[in-house]
Amino acid sequence: MRGLTGKTALITGGVSGLGKGIVERFVVEGVHCLVIDRDAEGGGRLIETVGADKVAFAAADISDYGAVQAAVKSLTAGNKGIDILVNNAGWDKPVNFLDTDPEFWKKVIDINLYGPINLHHIVVPGMVERGGGKVINIASDAGRVGSSGESVYSACKGGIIAFTKTLCRELARKGVVLNTVCPGPSDTPLLASFADTGEAGVRLMESLKRAIPLKRLGTPEDVAGMVAFLASADADFIVGQTISVSGGLTMHG
Repeated sequence: MRGLTGKTALITGGVSGLGKGIVERFVVEGVHCLVIDRDAEGGGRLIETVGADKVAFAAADISDYGAVQAAVKSLTAGNKGIDILVNNAGWDKPVNFLDTDPEFWKKVIDINLYGPINLHHIVVPGMVERGGGKVINIASDAGRVGSSGESVYSACKGGIIAFTKTLCRELARKGVVLNTVCPGPSDTPLLASFADTGEAGVRLMESLKRAIPLKRLGTPEDVAGMVAFLASADADFIVGQTISVSGGLTMHG
């Protein structure tokens, strides 16, 4: 894709699942990847697999502003800056809202809402200073149409969609372009963990597969292709959009 070779991208949650797929696609496109993830061992494996000349890693909890600030500083030392930010890291567990508690809400909100907000606040000023950049936020179709058992997660993802549009209005004239990608159910460790929650989780997984018109779950490669496109020069005139990658599970006019 045009305009990606030689760029630097920061991807959160890049050690596994969708994030790893995004890292691998960026590397193919000639992008140098900086990865922030809580999984330090996974980060080491990622570097071994992809190559230390193509990927740099820092372990940090994205919900901790100071930790993110330190991680970004270490990853960008001696670097010209970050051209592309992909807020991918997220977490959830399927539980009906009335069976949850404030401690659970806080964990979900800290990771899925505060985490991306932290990254924007720390990384985007450098983009503004350099006169441009691309941000792709990974939300979810749960934030567009809701998802049973994911009430607080859906609220966070809906918040990310609104946050992205608002920040885009503030920053587009400064050369910073933001868009949101909403994956449908995808074959990732996070979704697989839903089946481990018991019979209800297994039923949820099966119902999701049946509901998708293409009759399969999404893959990291499906999402990575859209992210790479939005990060490229081919998408320079696509601004503030929310794009589903869901196999037709959700269709918006």
